[in-house]
Amino acid sequence: VSQVPVAEGKSVQQTVELLARRLEALGADKQGTFGVDCETYHTAATLGTQGQTGKLMYVMHNSEYPLSCFALFENGPCLVADANFDTLMVKLKGFFQNAKANKIESRGTRYQYCDFLVKLGTVTMGPSARGISVEVEYCPCVIANDCWNLLMEFMQSFMGSHTPGIPSVFSSKHDSTYSPGDTMVQYMELFNKIRKQQQVPVAGIR
Repeated sequence: VSQVPVAEGKSVQQTVELLARRLEALGADKQGTFGVDCETYHTAATLGTQGQTGKLMYVMHNSEYPLSCFALFENGPCLVADANFDTLMVKLKGFFQNAKANKIESRGTRYQYCDFLVKLGTVTMGPSARGISVEVEYCPCVIANDCWNLLMEFMQSFMGSHTPGIPSVFSSKHDSTYSPGDTMVQYMELFNKIRKQQQVPVAGIR
C-alpha cells in the first residue's frame, strides 16, 4: 500500500484517471470497487493519567473483509475482530473517545491483471480529497518477501518513478505468512502520513 503524489498541474481525480488509463493500457480489467475506512479513538482522560498523552487507537474496515473489523494501536498489535466490534466501542466510550473529525477513508476501483490485484483509491477526509492510495497484491504468494521484486517490477510499469520502497511491515515479517492485518497496518501508516501533511503550521502566531 503506498501513496502516489498528485501529478503536477492536475487534480487528485485527474491523477487517479491517469493511473487508471495506464493500468487499462496494460490490459487490467475492472473488478468492482473497494473501500477502506479508519476512525480514530483516543483514550479518555482518567485519574492518574494527567500530563500523559493519551494513546490513539484506529478502528478500521476493509470491503475485502466485510465480516471483520480491525483495531490497531500505533507501533502496537493489530486486533482482528468481527463486525460487531463497532458496537462494543460505543459501550467503551468511558475509555475510548471517538475523534469524530478525524475519519479518513480510501475508496476507488479494483483492477485484476493476471495474478495481480490493484486497488486505486482516492483518500478523503470529510468532503475533500486529500491524496491517492495504490494497493497491489500478488495473489498466488503469501510470503511477502518472496514476491517483492516481482511486485516492484509490476508497479514500475504503471507508477514509474513513484514506485514505493519495501514496506516496514515486510522487514518485521521476514519469511512469515502475510495477513490482512499487515495490509491494514500499511493503510494506517498511509492515512497518518496524509493527516500530517494537512497539518501545516500557521505562520506568524506567537
